[in-house]
Amino acid sequence: MHQIIPIAVAVIALISLAPVAHSQAVDAASDLANSKDLDASLYFPDVTDRWEKVDAEKAGWDGEQLEELLDWAGDWGSSSVLVLWNGRILAEKHWVRRDGQTSRRYQQMFIRLNEQQQAIEDVASVQKSVVSILVGIALQKNLLQLDDPVSKHMGIGWSKAKPLQEKRILVKHLLSMTSGLTGDLQYQAKPGTRWFYNTAAYAVVRDCLVATSGLTVHELTREWLMDPIGMKESKWVPRAASITALNAYGFASSARDLARVGLLMQAAGKWAGKSVLSNEEFRLASLRASQTLKPEYGFLWWLNKTKRIGFAPTDAYAAKGALGRRVFVSDSEGLVVVRLGDEPGKIGPAGFDREFWRRLMAAKL
Repeated sequence: MHQIIPIAVAVIALISLAPVAHSQAVDAASDLANSKDLDASLYFPDVTDRWEKVDAEKAGWDGEQLEELLDWAGDWGSSSVLVLWNGRILAEKHWVRRDGQTSRRYQQMFIRLNEQQQAIEDVASVQKSVVSILVGIALQKNLLQLDDPVSKHMGIGWSKAKPLQEKRILVKHLLSMTSGLTGDLQYQAKPGTRWFYNTAAYAVVRDCLVATSGLTVHELTREWLMDPIGMKESKWVPRAASITALNAYGFASSARDLARVGLLMQAAGKWAGKSVLSNEEFRLASLRASQTLKPEYGFLWWLNKTKRIGFAPTDAYAAKGALGRRVFVSDSEGLVVVRLGDEPGKIGPAGFDREFWRRLMAAKL
């Protein structure tokens, strides 16, 4: 197990000066970033590997405790942990997980290491929250509506329900996991009356985007989301035969790319002042309970308003995937947290989340 990137150190801001003054510019940038008047406005990284970092103590965090948190996370199977504070890197560490150290499922979902030896993985159901953003963009493009019957875009026969039953299933039912369908898309209940975490039904949302846009899932994701916010290591990948029955595509991504997604949401759908997800009504709706049956679920986002994760802020919301893949956002704390890796042993993903947030909030000065 090799540690690749240490905990974040003092930020070095890029200042454009003549080459002869380069060292002075770097020193001035460091002094500025470490000043007591540290800028708390959101920072947006450019498309290079350069990402502004923040000194923990100057930002109000205990650096030693953050380092211990990262070591603990590594001991519990993490391949990447990244914590942003107002867009700047507060803590970051990556581990190379060898086959002998990982589960078979992790090996199936591991894609590759990037040039910095950081993992790019099929992030499992974290992709659902990415698709939620894409749905919001499709709404602002007037390509679909939440109250559209799914059959309007997919045609009759996309499920195993009878045609009349199928016509009552709306796009919003797929987004809120209330389609009334079983895992193999059989009719079970009237739409809106039963909550069931249904990956196969969710995947039809992505198919609707493809059908209504005329673009492939790769093309629309890159054009609508990835290029505007600088994601350069992510792509949709065909999945192994063992899991394609539910969802044929995985979304492969890195911790830093996923952090950009969280930062976009933290910035209310804007990236460096430019609107990406401009449908504010949908963005806010996606982060509220989408139904009364499961109040901690919005439109493909998990909510902490019911304090499901006891130590996390109440306003936190998350993209969650198998093996404990996570993207958390807390506006009140200015945090975006990304975790990739394998199943965190006997404590499981839920136990990992609780202990991670306990340790993280304990590190706040």
